[in-house]
Amino acid sequence: MQFQYQNAHYHFTRYPATSNRSLRAWSAADEHILKHLDEQQLTQKSILIANDRFGFLMSCLHPLKPTAIVAYKSQQKSWQKNFIANGLKMDESRVFLPLEGIDQSFELALLKIPKSLELFRLYLYQLSKQLEEGGIVICGFMTRHFSPQIINIAKDFFEKAEQSKAWKKSRLLILTKKKAFQEISLLNIIGLASGGNLQQYFGVFSSGHIDYGTQFLIQHLSLREEDHRVLDLACGNGVLANTIRQHKAAAELHLLDDAFLAIASSKLNLSADNTYFHFEDNLEKFEDNYFDFVVSNPPFHFAYENNIEVSLRLFREVKRCLKMDGHFQLVANKHLNYKVHLEKIFDPVNVVAENEKFVVYDCLKE
Repeated sequence: MQFQYQNAHYHFTRYPATSNRSLRAWSAADEHILKHLDEQQLTQKSILIANDRFGFLMSCLHPLKPTAIVAYKSQQKSWQKNFIANGLKMDESRVFLPLEGIDQSFELALLKIPKSLELFRLYLYQLSKQLEEGGIVICGFMTRHFSPQIINIAKDFFEKAEQSKAWKKSRLLILTKKKAFQEISLLNIIGLASGGNLQQYFGVFSSGHIDYGTQFLIQHLSLREEDHRVLDLACGNGVLANTIRQHKAAAELHLLDDAFLAIASSKLNLSADNTYFHFEDNLEKFEDNYFDFVVSNPPFHFAYENNIEVSLRLFREVKRCLKMDGHFQLVANKHLNYKVHLEKIFDPVNVVAENEKFVVYDCLKE
């Protein structure tokens, strides 16, 4: 898709790719941010960008050499693809992960407000930490996604939070007069029914409690004696891997997630002994026929979108990585009707358990 900004033409695609032609690599909220920068003549300031999912802002503002915070491996790959498509060069020294310290202060920060309000809080914490006195944070969002909690969170970090007028069904939240920076905990503590606690950073799936689908999967987990090499796919805080470790102390465990904060959380909850953590969005790094068992509560939300295409691609990769007679166990919401899709990849596909909301499938590679 083409976009013109300041007499330059840009081409953007989404990664992961989607067959839904109505989905773009940017929204009106992104355009609104650029419009405001031009109108207020803010493009001469040093800029820090967060939650730029497909690299739209980073590409359009590339001549200004902005710095960015990247939270997802797929986000990093999307930027790389769009930079290459537009003949731009990514300066890796200007790309940071959440939680990382940045040895620079900035006059201006740009933020697309994420769906997770906890992640919004984490981003504001990091942005305010890096912001110069007198600095500005410009937050973009679609009007339909507004919540009063957005203002409440913003006022924990800034004295002044002003909303713009609506433009193309989007608004901006302009934050100024930052408050004195204070260290805060960015962790949730989650109690386990079996005893003990797990920790997870703000913005990781299912804060405050173990997701009900995951709980249902744990109740019906089918771990075999021969399951020695195990992958927790889309691991979140690592609760599934932690459960498997309790039953098979000697298992070789691999945890993989697209979200950096999920991998960072899982590292808090599992010992590194015979445990391997992968900040990645696919299984390309693994050899064919590598795992005895793959377990997952796969994602079907992509920000505000419901999209099972990513999960279906992962299912095909799982089959390649499973040993013969290896199995893949997952939980899914009933309305997704995953069985139809799984039966095109695996044979057999068995329903292990179901209730009014969830289904646990066990898929065999024969």
